[in-house]
Amino acid sequence: MGFLSGKGKVQKKQAGVQKTDKPKEVDQILDEQIHTGLREFRRSRIGLFISAFAGGMEIGFSLLFMATIYTLFHDNLSPEMLKLCLAICYPIGFIFVIIGRSELFTEHTALAILPVLNKSVTLKDLFILWGLVYSGNLVGGFLFGLILYSIGPSAGFIDPSAFYHIGYELANYNWHIILLSALLAGWMMGLLGWLVTSSQETISRILVIILVTFIIGLTGLHHCVIGSIEVFTGWISSPDIGFNDYLRFQVWATIGNAIGGAVFVSILKYGHASVK
Repeated sequence: MGFLSGKGKVQKKQAGVQKTDKPKEVDQILDEQIHTGLREFRRSRIGLFISAFAGGMEIGFSLLFMATIYTLFHDNLSPEMLKLCLAICYPIGFIFVIIGRSELFTEHTALAILPVLNKSVTLKDLFILWGLVYSGNLVGGFLFGLILYSIGPSAGFIDPSAFYHIGYELANYNWHIILLSALLAGWMMGLLGWLVTSSQETISRILVIILVTFIIGLTGLHHCVIGSIEVFTGWISSPDIGFNDYLRFQVWATIGNAIGGAVFVSILKYGHASVK
């Protein structure tokens, strides 16, 4: 009897696992995204800014990894292999931020607009939240960039040429190329937030983060947060990258990311989930 009872418990447990492993419905993902977005709107402004500040610093570890790998191998690898290696390094900062639940502007371009579409918050609330997260990310990123620039070359694990190479690769484009590239990156980051919500386990979420951000890194798409640190360190380490180069990158990358996340993810997903 005890055996049968234990067997029944195992069967119930397995049934629960099967239910958990089942992909979420679109309506369920949308509800979770709206709930998460509303929770961010209800947070204190100082708490939101501090979390965004931490996110801006944490995502900088992608640059730390990429610049170190560039320093070690740029003389020994072909340009194609070096680009692949740097793309493999790219996801690490995103894993720290997203799994660690710090705030990232390119997640909020899609996430924060859903409660607006749901008429739970106003556009004014949206722009305040975006402003807090965006400014926190940039300030945290600037600080991390300064720390990395001060320590890396002095300690010998980063050659200053790495900062120039990585920054120049992003900044050396006309404004419309940066805008369209950032639109694609924002679109992918918005989809990433949707896929992370759909995923049931941490390991699945990490794999999704790696896949999406690896593609962004490999293709060189423009991300306004990690890209800000990359171009900023390139600017302060080389006279060949000027403030105007940084400003051009930052303005158009931000606009593109916002459009990609808000329009091509939030509005479209909300529309097709709401229309029966």
